[in-house]
Amino acid sequence: MLTFISFWRASAIVLCDLASTAYYIGGIAEHAIGKSAPWFILAVMLFSYAVRALYIESCSMFVRGGVYRVVKEAMGGTLAKISVSALMFDYVLTGPISAVSAGQYLAGLLNAVLPHARVHWHFPPNLFAVIFAMAVTIYFWRENIKGIEESSDKAMKIMQVTTVMAVIAIVWCVLTLWRRGFEWPPLPPIFNEDSLGWLHSWKDRIPPLGVLGIGIAFGHSLLAMSGEESLAQVYREMEAPKLKNLKRTGFIIFLYSMLLTSLISFFAVMIIPDSVRLSHYGDNLLSGLTMYLVGPAYLRLFFQAFVVAVGSLILSGAVNTSIVGANGVLNRMGEDHVMSDWFRQPHPRFGTSHRMINLTVGLQLLTILLCRGNVYLLGEAYAFGVVWSFVFNALAVTILRYKDKTPREWKVPLNIAIRGKEIPLGLIGIFAVLFSTASLNLLTKKVATISGTIFTVLLFTLFEISERLNKRKMMLRGIEQEEGHIDKVNLNQVDILTPHDCRCTKSRRVLVAVRDPGNLSHLKQVLYEMDPDTTDVIVMTSKIAKGLHLGGGLGELSPDEERLFTEVIATAEKVGRTVFPLMVPSNDPFYAMARVAYDTGAQELVVGKSGKFIAEIQMEKLAVAWGAVRPPQGRPLRIRIMNGGEYKEDII
Repeated sequence: MLTFISFWRASAIVLCDLASTAYYIGGIAEHAIGKSAPWFILAVMLFSYAVRALYIESCSMFVRGGVYRVVKEAMGGTLAKISVSALMFDYVLTGPISAVSAGQYLAGLLNAVLPHARVHWHFPPNLFAVIFAMAVTIYFWRENIKGIEESSDKAMKIMQVTTVMAVIAIVWCVLTLWRRGFEWPPLPPIFNEDSLGWLHSWKDRIPPLGVLGIGIAFGHSLLAMSGEESLAQVYREMEAPKLKNLKRTGFIIFLYSMLLTSLISFFAVMIIPDSVRLSHYGDNLLSGLTMYLVGPAYLRLFFQAFVVAVGSLILSGAVNTSIVGANGVLNRMGEDHVMSDWFRQPHPRFGTSHRMINLTVGLQLLTILLCRGNVYLLGEAYAFGVVWSFVFNALAVTILRYKDKTPREWKVPLNIAIRGKEIPLGLIGIFAVLFSTASLNLLTKKVATISGTIFTVLLFTLFEISERLNKRKMMLRGIEQEEGHIDKVNLNQVDILTPHDCRCTKSRRVLVAVRDPGNLSHLKQVLYEMDPDTTDVIVMTSKIAKGLHLGGGLGELSPDEERLFTEVIATAEKVGRTVFPLMVPSNDPFYAMARVAYDTGAQELVVGKSGKFIAEIQMEKLAVAWGAVRPPQGRPLRIRIMNGGEYKEDII
């Protein structure tokens, strides 16, 4: 069963990562570039809309998109594996930095509140953060094993509560500034030895507001844009109309994250005194902000508790987003046989790629243990995968403008034509900004460069070894490398078919019969026509027996049947509608279609044009089969035989 989610749920999943950076980016950026950090965080959030446009174009080309598919199509498998290796470093760190930050917020709150209750306990912040982060990671591991619909429901609830907190915080901060007055943060960044990295010896040659200085400061704030790649990973799960919903999701996450992340950064610098901002609240800046708002102390303490509780939720939700994103990326690798088929076997109950989820979560738990609760250390390492995955994606989409002339559903704006040739100025500009920022980060972020390079090289090596072993196994079995991918499916067998077995819950049901993986236009048209709120679509194929003998067991799929189900899944994903696949053994496919239509309570049967019979003969055979199945005075069945835009229809 394929399940799709609304653009609100998709937005919630991405925002759990993207908006959660508001809780820690201010402290990390200010530690690196001083009080000017809010200006550069704002610049990053504005630039994020351009990066979002980049992902919308790439997703419109590939439903199962993301950096791996786009880079492979544009520049080949080797660079695709390198880009994914860097991106996996991002996902492996996203969960830990968010969960550890949530633990730091909780530890700070408990240590502040317990003395008022005359409880003389003190929780070591780093130890508490590690234990809390591991517990949250294990919780969302279980939710993702169950499936994205389950995890998206949690993300939606988290973002609803976060929105309430954000509105209260923004209004209260504005009131505080109005009552006390304020000064804008100074603009020139102030670099220290850590923020300049290997360029520290050039400190006197780098004007803070020169091109190089602005680029360095921008790079230290780029972490605020983390989470963009998750947009490509959730696109596969987005319901129809997919592209329209993707645009809606892009705008929602841009507006939400820009307002929350940039405003909180400004408020923190303008309200919290310089003497305590980084020394006391560097790892929990938003919590510290609540303590310097106007109003009674008890009310501020209560709001601090609310902010920390919400922060724990959204930061924990970022763990969920990282698992969703990593799982999507690894699935693309598995489809290309880069990873062993063992990883792609679906969970026997939930149908999820649980082994890939286990791999991601295992690496995240190891990272949590190694960081020992240090948020700044994770933040410094984190930026490597973020920026380089953006660079590879931008370059790949630019190359595809020239390499793949297929009409796009949507393009990044700012395209000019010179002598009939399109020049994608928008894409080139985005790539130039990202590449220059990534290059500066290599020189200024020692921790990120060293750790990110080591991780990328090791993971790339593992991908190379795994791919070669897979090719060798396929050669030994006499299997040629097939074009495209084959989806793995679970087979559940029943003796008597009922609507309950097909998970049908809607009042109306349409049965679509398929046979040829290259001829599914009738299925696509039905999915575009249907109302998902009232209609279930069952897609059946017949496993034809010759005489009394069924070729192959019912519990195994032939290569042709695997290809057919793969194309059915791809069609459903492209449209964004749920289907219920079904395989029925029979020595008479017409009788099988009629029998399934009757047993499932379908009101309509749709078939493609046969290459063996003319439409009139098809209709006659279906009518005879329906007459043999239904009792006298039984319900009618609408039958459509479709051939592209043309079809023959009858009600019998």
